[in-house]
Amino acid sequence: MCAVNGGISQAVCTAVRDDIVSGFFAQGARLAEEHLARRYGVSRVPVREALRTLESEGFVTTKRHAGACVAEPTAQDAADLLEIRALLEPLGAARAAQRRTEAHLKVLHGLVRLGRERAERGHVAELPSLSTWFHETLAQATGSRSLAALLVQVRRKVSWLYGPSPAVRTVEAWDELGALADAVARGYAERARGLAAAHLERSTAAYELRRTVRVSSRKHAVNTGSDQP
Repeated sequence: MCAVNGGISQAVCTAVRDDIVSGFFAQGARLAEEHLARRYGVSRVPVREALRTLESEGFVTTKRHAGACVAEPTAQDAADLLEIRALLEPLGAARAAQRRTEAHLKVLHGLVRLGRERAERGHVAELPSLSTWFHETLAQATGSRSLAALLVQVRRKVSWLYGPSPAVRTVEAWDELGALADAVARGYAERARGLAAAHLERSTAAYELRRTVRVSSRKHAVNTGSDQP
């Protein structure tokens, strides 16, 4: 029974997180357990557990007299997130080059082929989900549950706080991911690290901070970015 309840709360957690990242629940919005239970067709127990998990991840905060609410990160928080990502993803790529399996490589190369094909045909709406799949597979290829969880969580937060600019890179970005997948396949850890860092640096130029992010009281210049590849 515990395993069943755990599975339900995990599913609710994923659903609520997705709704937060997509903007369905705006920053600062109250997350009433009763409303969420009705929305997802579950009891309040898995909802309560899901909210605790999301609070530990930084997507939810508890306000006095209001209960659980969607977190309201500042522009400084968003800038810090990009710095954390710039440190973690090159490390993850290097680890993946050392620990990946043939199954990981098959998925990575398959996603690169799909991404290039969709990009060349102008099917840009499909690219974010393919990019997410690629990076989450790369995270799993690190062979470290802790590192993989951090990588996935940071990317989800970047997707939440940043939106794509009108000039989104497509074909070039997938060429870069193709080169990264090749380096991982060959076991070239330092090359994979460098390619991941360069890809992030170029991609960040296409990011835009979402308008819903609160401006920090400290005036801080923020590099802008997106959740594209």
